[in-house]
Amino acid sequence: MTVVVGGDFVLALARRRDPHHDAAGAWLGTTDEDLVTSPLVLADADERVAEHLGAEAREALWGDLERGAYTIRWWADALAETLAVAHRHPDLGLTRASLVALAGRLNTTRIATFDERYRSVTTPGGEAFVVLPADA
Repeated sequence: MTVVVGGDFVLALARRRDPHHDAAGAWLGTTDEDLVTSPLVLADADERVAEHLGAEAREALWGDLERGAYTIRWWADALAETLAVAHRHPDLGLTRASLVALAGRLNTTRIATFDERYRSVTTPGGEAFVVLPADA
């Protein structure tokens, strides 16, 4: 199965003092699912990791990317689909909307995040999200 991954989940993994660090690590240790995110989320996570944790943590994130821990997906109509989601749910912003669009593209309802806003949004196919690790 495929799970789309939010930037807050990536940050929680990287930041040991994050209140969600243990839950993120525990769930990640039990899954063998493909972890996929958008370039918008990746750029945001890169910036947040560097800002909050420094250059060493950023290098660790880059190492994860080089090892294929996360797959990054963007497609020809990604921006149009992301904007359509953002117009329907302006409180999400483009970064989060890109994950909703990506979930639709990958035909998944599974999202790794601690952001409860996804509980009030459906996939482009109209299905509720399974918010991980909370719903695991």
